[in-house]
Amino acid sequence: MVQSATTNPHRATRPVVGAIWMLITGLCFVAVTAMVKLVGSDVPPAQSAFLRYALGLVFLIPMIRPMIEAKLSRRALKLFGLRGVVHTAGVILWFYAMTQIPIADVTSMNYLSPVYVTILAAIFLGEKLAIRRIMAIGVALVGAFLILRPGFREVSGGHIAMIFTAIFFAVGYLIAKIMTDETSPTVVVGMLSLTVTIGLAPFAFAVWVPVTGMQLLWLFFVAAFATAGHLSMSMAFKHAPLTVTQPVTFLQLIWATLLGVFMFDEPVDLFVISGGGLIILAISYITLREAMKRREVVTPAVPQTKV
Repeated sequence: MVQSATTNPHRATRPVVGAIWMLITGLCFVAVTAMVKLVGSDVPPAQSAFLRYALGLVFLIPMIRPMIEAKLSRRALKLFGLRGVVHTAGVILWFYAMTQIPIADVTSMNYLSPVYVTILAAIFLGEKLAIRRIMAIGVALVGAFLILRPGFREVSGGHIAMIFTAIFFAVGYLIAKIMTDETSPTVVVGMLSLTVTIGLAPFAFAVWVPVTGMQLLWLFFVAAFATAGHLSMSMAFKHAPLTVTQPVTFLQLIWATLLGVFMFDEPVDLFVISGGGLIILAISYITLREAMKRREVVTPAVPQTKV
């Protein structure tokens, strides 16, 4: 799920190609949200999440050999286990939020995860928070306030779920950043799929309901498009740095809004779009500042913190 986002000033870049791949990434993840929304509340969130990962294990087959050959240490297994726990919680909450609030709200609030990564990196990894980065975080939090507007509209359980979803995904991303220094990205991705499938199993079986063939098909497509999204994201990073691809992720909010309007009769909320735009602006600024200092980019691309 997580790819290296190191900025290499000596690597030849093709910004247009990178932007196109990131555009495809956004469309893949919008397709994921649409199919989860179609399944809706007919299947409990924990069960939907489990089936998405269980059906997606077919994409894990090429990763089995590298995972076995990695000979992971006890420390690595503990960290992968911890990542599996927090990501399991985030995935369940994300699927729950999809049944409770509009797609645009879910998409906008997921943008907060890279902001939390920046904050957590300062707390646990010793990253310095200069005044400009603090101001960018403040802008992102203003964006979150515009989305939630407490006191002006009801803050539903879906919105609260997305707040914690973004936090859990941020923790998982930081663990992945640590592990990519010790093992290959293939092992990191494979261990995430395996641990989350195991973690979701007891929650799914506790609320299990019969599912139709069509629901299973939709959830398989969710797994397929999520995998395709992460592959296209890696292609985007191959051709262009985060400073180019990051702003393109804002288009995902546009697609999500249009999808909500035309497929699910969800009203356009300009506050949500504006709030999401502020968050993306803040993330893009932080990423640009990190790149200007020619160091490893800690702030992830938005798709790196998704299901």
